[in-house]
Amino acid sequence: MAAVSLRLGDLVWGKLGRYPPWPGKPTFFPPFILQIVNPPKDLKKPRGKKCFFVKFFGTEDHAWIKVEQLKPYHAHKEEMIKINKGKRFQQAVDAVEEFLRRAKGKDQTSSHNSSDDKNRRNSSEERSRPNSGDEKRKLSLSEGKVKKNMGEGKKRVSSGSSERGSKSPLKRAQEQSPRKRGRPPKDEKDLTIPESSTVKGMMAGPMAAFKWQPTASEPVKDADPHFHHFLLSQTEKPAVCYQAITKKLKICEEETGSTSIQAADSTAVNGSITPTDKKIGFLGLGLMGSGIVSNLLKMGHTVTVWNRTAEKCDLFIQEGARLGRTPAEVVSTCDITFACVSDPKAAKDLVLGPSGVLQGIRPGKCYVDMSTVDADTVTELAQVIVSRGGRFLEAPVSGNQQLSNDGMLVILAAGDRGLYEDCSSCFQAMGKTSFFLGEVGNAAKMMLIVNMVQGSFMATIAEGLTLAQVTGQSQQTLLDILNQGQLASIFLDQKCQNILQGNFKPDFYLKYIQKDLRLAIALGDAVNHPTPMAAAANEVYKRAKALDQSDNDMSAVYRAYIH
Repeated sequence: MAAVSLRLGDLVWGKLGRYPPWPGKPTFFPPFILQIVNPPKDLKKPRGKKCFFVKFFGTEDHAWIKVEQLKPYHAHKEEMIKINKGKRFQQAVDAVEEFLRRAKGKDQTSSHNSSDDKNRRNSSEERSRPNSGDEKRKLSLSEGKVKKNMGEGKKRVSSGSSERGSKSPLKRAQEQSPRKRGRPPKDEKDLTIPESSTVKGMMAGPMAAFKWQPTASEPVKDADPHFHHFLLSQTEKPAVCYQAITKKLKICEEETGSTSIQAADSTAVNGSITPTDKKIGFLGLGLMGSGIVSNLLKMGHTVTVWNRTAEKCDLFIQEGARLGRTPAEVVSTCDITFACVSDPKAAKDLVLGPSGVLQGIRPGKCYVDMSTVDADTVTELAQVIVSRGGRFLEAPVSGNQQLSNDGMLVILAAGDRGLYEDCSSCFQAMGKTSFFLGEVGNAAKMMLIVNMVQGSFMATIAEGLTLAQVTGQSQQTLLDILNQGQLASIFLDQKCQNILQGNFKPDFYLKYIQKDLRLAIALGDAVNHPTPMAAAANEVYKRAKALDQSDNDMSAVYRAYIH
């Protein structure tokens, strides 16, 4: 790829996450329109490949993005418009074009006014030009006195009103900064980007609210500084928790007694996670497990992997992982072993079966089960692990394959609190937020409730799209309306796009969401709580499974309505 020449203030196209490279067909996330800006001096540049610090156009969100993920706006505008047909994308482009037109108009007006001023000054000078030698000498003497007085007064005057009026907003902001004059520190020097010719106009627009440093009177907020993958959100107040941005762990106690480890995206400030020196094991390299292991390795953890189908381990061995021959061997050679498998039976077999986890457990060994199972199963596993002197934590994850790949999972944990804290660097590598929910079983229950809501919502989306079709309404128009309302979300847009395009490549297996609905209904039955909505959705998923949709994405539940 040819080198991209970019400067401060340039508008660019940016690509986030593991989406197809340009000029391939885009996924459900279109390219973002960004503006290159200078980062705050307290935010270090990621190690490795060259990055630019960018502002998401029209927002107060910012991120580090690698140079190969950026393309100049004007040079590639036609290409991007051609391969992105969505209405929201076109609206974003229209907004940018309108902004550029206004900025250009301001520049032309400013240039015209400047030219008029210059002409007026020249005309005035012509009229006042002296005609005699005596007048010239007097003028010369007068000018000498003025220059001398200006030289003496220069030190006393920092800036006059006319001087302020003639400087660009960027220069004024730099002069008003409390930073001392002189050479910038090394970190800051590396982050400085050349100013483009259009930056003055840009700074008067959305950049006007670009603020970073928290004031002494503003409390640091206990909020996860996320917007999307790579993104550090600045949408509420200038006060930003730099501890979170620089990956310093913070634990927030809630009234419910739960604890949340909240951390900025591990890729956004690559290398700022300090990986634990403990040896990590991982069992199960499915849709979720593969992304988790990849992120653990990227963040510098020492990982030993095992999978029932050994061929799946090959890719991770090439990335630096070690190979374990059996679950027992992985547990016996590692300090903390994670597992992520499909269902309660698989979770039990992994621990209790031949050469299973239990055979490798001895005092001090740690086991973290990330599978989505019922509370009874996880309680049984905890008891047998602890009976051998081991430590146990349940940590099911909310998300899908894409979020797993991007290190943006939400982790729900319960059990050994000390083990939860020992896993902090691992949780930061694989997820954006981690909650501690107390005693064993609580995370399993919460996870089933979350997936019950998600599965029921997916069935309702499919039902709405089919009803639109049979009543002669446009399914695309329905999606556009939903995306403009309160239900708008990445999940809604992704799943509807799956259905409209007939693309059911699994991001979350249909058979697993049906399993979670079944377990959630059983959870309700155990406490005599009705779950009629989940029960109805479960029947639709069962019909989809009967239509051979088990190994497709959950959005394939749509096919249960059209057959």
